[in-house]
Amino acid sequence: MARSACLVVAASVMLHGVSCFVAPGTAPHNPGQSYGSAAETGVAPTPMQEPVTSSFSPLAFGAAIGLLVAVFGARPAMAVDLENGESIFTGNCAACHAGGNNTVVTEKKLKKEALITYGKYDVGAIIKQVTNGNGSMPAFGDKLGPDDIEDVANWVYNKADKW
Repeated sequence: MARSACLVVAASVMLHGVSCFVAPGTAPHNPGQSYGSAAETGVAPTPMQEPVTSSFSPLAFGAAIGLLVAVFGARPAMAVDLENGESIFTGNCAACHAGGNNTVVTEKKLKKEALITYGKYDVGAIIKQVTNGNGSMPAFGDKLGPDDIEDVANWVYNKADKW
């Protein structure tokens, strides 16, 4: 909800800013000029003036809207994607490590205390463990890409003190 409100406010500000550049122009108004008919004013009508060109450009407006959507609608690029790490964990690791436990070797849990005890409370150590495997844990280096392994390692590291 808060994200939606922020996007609406940002879109409003962006559109207002864009309107300074692409809004239709208005014809200049002379203070002494009357807009009544020639019969009412007693003045002969003046010849047609050249039409005032507008600064409105549909192309510029479309580009501004496209930029707005691209900037505010896109998911931010992060060095580590913890949501991806969680989904990788759920699909590949949770069978043995649900809740930070270990169903194969019960003392080697993913909880902070156990990771510290076994020298694995470091993202690099977790990446090495996931990539190469060790003991009864299989290697996932051939199954998962480097980015996925980094994401799941960071997710485990961040989750270790919460389990």
